[in-house]
Amino acid sequence: MAANTVDARLEERWRDILSVHARTMCEIDRVLHPHGLGASDFEVLDVLASQAPREGDQCRVQSLVGRVHLSQSALSRLIGRLEKDGLLERSVCAEDRRGVFVTLTGKGRDLHAQVLPIQRAALARMLDE
Repeated sequence: MAANTVDARLEERWRDILSVHARTMCEIDRVLHPHGLGASDFEVLDVLASQAPREGDQCRVQSLVGRVHLSQSALSRLIGRLEKDGLLERSVCAEDRRGVFVTLTGKGRDLHAQVLPIQRAALARMLDE
């Protein structure tokens, strides 16, 4: 009987985590939509801004895979869309033709800086409940 209680509590905690995550992602999507971004778009821009903080810094796409919550194929599609929107640029690694680098453009850095306080405010609202 004790095992069932432990399992039930564990399952309840897991469902609570999923619920907070879903509500938070929806709120971030809502507040960033007027700026042409979704939560996943922002997540990629935010990781790039932190991993490649200076203008012209590059980041390997492979290093993004472990830091964002998207499959590799979904990340590739998202990077394509962000590139089309002029927020980042892709380039092939000269030493390893399989490797791809991404770089935030000036437009991408500006947009990230503009929406960062909006995203952080949404996080504070949702996670301080």
